Amino acid sequence: MPQTIAEKILAAHSGRHSVEAGELLNARVDLAMANDITTPPAVAEFKKLEVDRVWDPDKVVLVMDHFCPAKDIAAAINAKTSREFARAQQIKHFYEGGPVGIEHALLPEQGLVAPGELVIGADSHTCTYGALGCFSCGVGHTDMAVAWATGEVWMKVPQSIKIVLRGRKARWVSGKDVILHIIGRIGVEGANYLSMEYSGDGVADLTMEDRFTMANMTTETQGKAGLFPFDERTREFVTGRVDRPFTVYEADAGARYINEIEVDLAALEPTVAAPFLPSNARTVREVAGTPIDQAFIGACTNGWLSDLRTAAGILKGKKVNANTRCIVIPATPTIYKQALKEGLIETFLEAGCVVSASTCGPCMGGHMGVLAPGERCVSTSNRNFRGRMGHVESEVYLASPATAAASAVMGRIAHPEEVA
Repeated sequence: MPQTIAEKILAAHSGRHSVEAGELLNARVDLAMANDITTPPAVAEFKKLEVDRVWDPDKVVLVMDHFCPAKDIAAAINAKTSREFARAQQIKHFYEGGPVGIEHALLPEQGLVAPGELVIGADSHTCTYGALGCFSCGVGHTDMAVAWATGEVWMKVPQSIKIVLRGRKARWVSGKDVILHIIGRIGVEGANYLSMEYSGDGVADLTMEDRFTMANMTTETQGKAGLFPFDERTREFVTGRVDRPFTVYEADAGARYINEIEVDLAALEPTVAAPFLPSNARTVREVAGTPIDQAFIGACTNGWLSDLRTAAGILKGKKVNANTRCIVIPATPTIYKQALKEGLIETFLEAGCVVSASTCGPCMGGHMGVLAPGERCVSTSNRNFRGRMGHVESEVYLASPATAAASAVMGRIAHPEEVA
């Protein structure tokens, strides 16, 4: 029976030759990740199971990235709980302090996720790793606790939707613009519990950073997983990072998809998602001129080195508008160090930006850029729900690093070509 990529991975991890969409199964997990917010409740559930040890301490990853260094007492307690659990369980991959990065950039960068694997995370954007051709998804803290105890996760095999990408992107169009366009077409429930599988000649025009961004925002369609095919770009990324054998899975001809969507990359323009849904897609030209108070460049979607290069290229020799704040957060320490070497951090500072150590902070209105009532932000993050980055009367426009940087200079939503 012809299988999708998702079906092949789940079959392999459940000891089966094939599976069918809708089946319930227990699948072997290759990696289980949690962060400083989700680790403590998962630890509490783990203790209820009366299991002494996690199934494999080398396959549990804890990343203290949301509120660390601790922003308040509650955050400090969460970090302490996570730290004590990691020590007691002898968990190898515990990230805090200097080595910590934003989890969904850190894990691929460190080679902790690989093609063909099954990865779960107690964070909804765990689907990011599908850019490598692995099945990765978010789970709740109860499922995480059980996975820690047994090395397995119970789930339903998702149906799949096929997204065919054609052609090549125009200048200033990035993976962020592509996924905002797609979400605008199918809506925030358009892939509810589906695997979004990408194909077509246009995939080759997407950088790995483009793919990570697009897979990341699978969650904004209620999708279960977002999967890209393995190609030379994937091979280049994992070479020197992944130090273990892995299996590449390809969809069979005749595999069953419940829907097929075709996207002409050449027809796309820089795009934003206006408040208060990621599906509220508009071209930048449609909303250009909208005043802003803040621009944020970073997050698990767009804190990659290539994103910083793009933003710095626009900000070079310019100043952030006097009525606007601009916050830049490299996704990992490795990215930060390379940005330092290339002079990108200096460019941001000379432009008047605030540059922070790696943290998720502003994305969910946690710290490092919380919005006041009536304020408006252009953000490279992945969600713009009411109150997402601060007060419920603030507004967030989701955008690419190029659009965010251009908007920071102009003090209003601006097309990159206005300032580049």
